[in-house]
Amino acid sequence: SVTTIYGEPITAEGGPQKIADPFDFGGGHIDPNRAARPGLVYDMGVTDYAEFLCSVGYSSPVISRFTGKAMPCRERGSVFDLNLPSITISNLKKTTTVVRTVTNVGPVRSTYTVMVEAPYGVRVSVEPQTLNFNEKVKSLTFRVTFSPAHEIQGDFSFGSLTWMDGKHVVRIPLITRLVIQDSYADIS
Repeated sequence: SVTTIYGEPITAEGGPQKIADPFDFGGGHIDPNRAARPGLVYDMGVTDYAEFLCSVGYSSPVISRFTGKAMPCRERGSVFDLNLPSITISNLKKTTTVVRTVTNVGPVRSTYTVMVEAPYGVRVSVEPQTLNFNEKVKSLTFRVTFSPAHEIQGDFSFGSLTWMDGKHVVRIPLITRLVIQDSYADIS
């Protein structure tokens, strides 16, 4: 947990009082100089959002009204695959694979290696573990696989996935909650 300058854990505002977690204290401070040269970005466009809306059950005509152009739902993808710079799986019951794509905005020839800090009780693997960019390869896709390590009904656990090239450190949070059965409160 994160502590104050006095060594005490940071607590969340409101009640009931609890020790703060990343939902409470967020991603931290931004270093503007480093933010201007991030190395990698998780790029998204209108099509990405349209595919996400398809995955949560919106129809093509409804999505077309949002976008102002025809956006057919080809196949229903995973709600987890919206290319956000974070991954949250709030009901992890079985092995789940999530896809992300990063675009290199740093030096043309760059090699990034992954480091994972898995959320408690979860095994996390990333394929590939190295991303090699060059003049022709500007964007690459990787898969992150989450597997429950324990059969427990859990709270949210936090970890991170970090790509590093020796100069840039590109970190995204990983958030999971292990579930072995749906609770009555989760059923709507």
